Amino acid sequence: MNDPLLRSLAAELGTLLAGRRWRVATCESCTGGLVAAAITSIPGSSRWFDEGYVTYGNAAKTRLVGVPAGVIEHEGAVSEATARAMAEGARRASGADVSVAVTGVAGPGGGTAAKPVGLVWIAWATAAGTRAEVARFDGDRDAVRRAAVVAALEGLIERVRAG
Repeated sequence: MNDPLLRSLAAELGTLLAGRRWRVATCESCTGGLVAAAITSIPGSSRWFDEGYVTYGNAAKTRLVGVPAGVIEHEGAVSEATARAMAEGARRASGADVSVAVTGVAGPGGGTAAKPVGLVWIAWATAAGTRAEVARFDGDRDAVRRAAVVAALEGLIERVRAG
């Protein structure tokens, strides 16, 4: 990984996770595994990272991490409810202490008036609960995906610090 910011955030996350003896899991749609790639770019990451799920399709969200099909049908794949279910499902399936989920519209196509290109939902789950946030990132597909990874890592750092 040649992105200094992503490497720095992932290294900070790894230090915090190791200090707490926590493990992290990821569940990604629009980022296609980039959060997991950032985390595993850090030497020694096997001490705090076991698994990540790339659930690009709706069926994979249901099959791999247990997102109820009804949630996707009623709320959509890009929604708070789906992001929360992805994070909680990844944490449950992996046994991790903390997890992150990312689902959004990276573009250049696929956006709608209600869910435009750049709209991304991110959720983090710990034993203390689940928190989800929506963001709207500008730029092309690569810029949206990178911004989502930064936000996902920053949120993980925040949750691990909070314990």
